[in-house]
Amino acid sequence: MKEYREVKKEKELLIIMPAYNEEKSIEAVLEKLEQPEIANIADILVMDDASSDSTNWIVKRHKHALITHVFNLGYGSALQIGYKYAIRRKYRYIIQMDSDGQHDVCNIKKIYQKLKEEDKNGKCPDIVLGSRFMEGSADFPVSFAKKMAYALFRKIVYWGSGYKITDPTTGLQGLSRRAVLFYSKYNHFDDRYPDTNMIMQMSLLGFRIEEIPAVMHVRTQGISMHSGFKPLIYMLRMCLSTLAVWFRIKLLKEDVETVEKEDAV
Repeated sequence: MKEYREVKKEKELLIIMPAYNEEKSIEAVLEKLEQPEIANIADILVMDDASSDSTNWIVKRHKHALITHVFNLGYGSALQIGYKYAIRRKYRYIIQMDSDGQHDVCNIKKIYQKLKEEDKNGKCPDIVLGSRFMEGSADFPVSFAKKMAYALFRKIVYWGSGYKITDPTTGLQGLSRRAVLFYSKYNHFDDRYPDTNMIMQMSLLGFRIEEIPAVMHVRTQGISMHSGFKPLIYMLRMCLSTLAVWFRIKLLKEDVETVEKEDAV
């Protein structure tokens, strides 16, 4: 089903990078991650989701941990397999970022520090979102249609959970082991588009979510997974999925007892 290659785990932080036909951009991202300020604190895992270009060989040349799918399983499935790897390798923190160069490497240390920052009750965040739209975020141009979509997703999250999230579709996220453990289990994670729906799920289940300003760039190479008519399909699917999550947890109380039992262990 997939080719698997791992390296020795030495650090408590793992960076997971899903990749699909990113030969034009992934090498530059890896080179930045290999600078001492990042390499000294984090290991890297690339999830190659059946790329047909040279993505796989570039990662192998850089000698990072690599899992290669024989068939394209989708963004969410690539992440979830990465979570399972992280749990088995006993990583304490995870940061997931894109391999196309949109997520600046300068965000890594900030998210890592935030994951370890205790609040007044001595609790650390379970999820840290890197936001494009907070005060202090770098300028990030978006179309009018996307602005409307983001505004709708913000409203849905606020109405459903009470959380005011400025960037509910960000793919740049830091996760605690508690969050990764939950995500790694069957039926706890969207295998296609894990965005706003997962924020709704985790907030309703009592996971602690924080946002920090992030530096992001517009994609300059390759093809986005939201190209063509895909944004329309994505928006409809995300709205329905997020509402379904609210119904499942708030009314049917699914997964609530599971989280409570895990926390009690």
